[in-house]
Amino acid sequence: MIKLLEILRFTGCGVGVFLAYYYGETPEEILRIMTPWFVGSVAGLSAVEGLFFSGQAAAEKGFEQGSNYQRQNAFWFLATAIVSLIIFFAGWNEYANISLVLVFCSFLLLSAANHAYSMIADKNTTWQNVIRPLLTALLTLVFWFPVAAIL
Repeated sequence: MIKLLEILRFTGCGVGVFLAYYYGETPEEILRIMTPWFVGSVAGLSAVEGLFFSGQAAAEKGFEQGSNYQRQNAFWFLATAIVSLIIFFAGWNEYANISLVLVFCSFLLLSAANHAYSMIADKNTTWQNVIRPLLTALLTLVFWFPVAAIL
């Protein structure tokens, strides 16, 4: 199930990029379309993973299981996904999207640093620890154009 959720995260992000650049004519439109797909896919599915498959997810990543922090992290992901949908459906402006993207990417960059630390210090070389920094860099680059163009 964890691998399926991972595939769905990648698929959702890919669909979001395609739709954003296919239908979006301005950086604002690209960001408006891409944000809920990325945040919804990554944060929403991470929330599902953390709340309903926490033991499997922790084992897959080589982390401790059943931690209150793991559940708290899942609630953070859930809140972030909900806010991304509110911003999208309420039609809030691009600065609401940029704020969410900056918070989301900041969290993911710090999380990637934690995975890299675990890989180096704890010799935890699970696939998630190895790939997370690269995927986070790619995610950040995808948002770079629309955010930089708007600001």
